[in-house]
Amino acid sequence: MKTVEYDNTFTTMKKQERKARQDIIISAAERVFSNKPFAEVSIRDIAKEAGISHASIYRYFPDQQSLFVEAFLKGSENIIQFLGALVNEKKAVSIEKVTEKFLNYLIENDQYFRMMTHFMLDGSLSGELVERLNTAERLLLDNMDRLFIKMKAKGNVRMLSHAYFAAMNGVLITFRNYPGRSREEVISHMMKLGQIIALKFKE
Repeated sequence: MKTVEYDNTFTTMKKQERKARQDIIISAAERVFSNKPFAEVSIRDIAKEAGISHASIYRYFPDQQSLFVEAFLKGSENIIQFLGALVNEKKAVSIEKVTEKFLNYLIENDQYFRMMTHFMLDGSLSGELVERLNTAERLLLDNMDRLFIKMKAKGNVRMLSHAYFAAMNGVLITFRNYPGRSREEVISHMMKLGQIIALKFKE
């Protein structure tokens, strides 16, 4: 009996250790993504940031895409949680407030936005990775559905969520690198556009 308990404890510890090392690598990947264009990031860059050999990374992630997806999913969890908290507030929810918070989060955490757009355009991901991304997107859209339900919006709620999500991404894609403008001017412009879009969804 004691041997079985010891084996179970040892197995649990090994799993926890593996998870801790994966988290260290993912955190290193996030730091690299925040300082370097996504398409130029390599496993060697992440390994250097994590303080390990690049070969060691493959003990925890089968390939580069798997690591990149895990890093993105960590960021998407934060988006889903804070958006869910906003929508689930007992007081009346404001689409203007949700819009401001959503845009601001992706502006301040640009690495997640760059990863998201990369995956949206990349057709080379395996079926398993695509499904994991789709699951995260569905959870995000579920929160947007609840937003429109609380607003008593008319029409197909899921289609409204898709349209809203696409509109927010469109603002960021189009204007985040607005030439000839300061960062403050760019952010102000995107926020104003976001509010115009939010008001249209209230009509």
